[in-house]
Amino acid sequence: MNEQERAPVFKEPEGREPVFLLPVSITALAGILIAIHLASTLVLNPEGQVELLLWFAFQPYRIVVAGIDPSIAIPLIWTPFTHAFLHAGWDHLLINVAWLVIFATPVVRRYGAGPMVSLFLISAFGGAALFAATTLYSQVYLIGASGGVAGLTGAAIRFMFQPVLMARDPETGEAVVLGRRLASLRAVFANPPSRLFTLIWLALNAAVPLVPLLTGSPLSIAWQAHLGGFAAGFLMVPLFERKT
Repeated sequence: MNEQERAPVFKEPEGREPVFLLPVSITALAGILIAIHLASTLVLNPEGQVELLLWFAFQPYRIVVAGIDPSIAIPLIWTPFTHAFLHAGWDHLLINVAWLVIFATPVVRRYGAGPMVSLFLISAFGGAALFAATTLYSQVYLIGASGGVAGLTGAAIRFMFQPVLMARDPETGEAVVLGRRLASLRAVFANPPSRLFTLIWLALNAAVPLVPLLTGSPLSIAWQAHLGGFAAGFLMVPLFERKT
């Protein structure tokens, strides 16, 4: 079967329903994000917070100065990923956690915890890559889970708006839920709900650079990380599709 015809089979879990319906992996990831921010604000002094950013935030300008001092570029090995675990404030963190809960949940239920975390990290890297391409000489740094969460959003769009596939059990004749088909890129834009959601999401993030021109005040939103992360998740999710 080709990519567009495959759909994973979902089975109802046996036993009692859990008290909290949020998948454990999402609770754990959200807990890590909150714990890191709590520790950075309550435990570290201002100097420690600067060191935290120095070693774990993503700063593209390191690429420029690497030729002068290669040691400066060493954090580039991990900061395209670790920046996703740091946040500028509680509002920044809570928005990302809320978005994570909404769009990581369908990804976990379809693919499992490991693929969800992998997509989160791949998308964080994709967001960092586009951020670097547009801010290489500006000496700014990138923090926040927005790129990773945007990638999970892009991944979920590939299937969450598709119709549920049904089949009949050959022995009992009962209806069986097969899941939702992973849509091709063309199918995403052919489906009205997924097309509308995708276009609105892309338009809103692409319009962020225009806001300062209209308001006269800067807006500290890493729209590049949003778009780069979204593209990474949107394009890479077929790699995690189960073979049937």
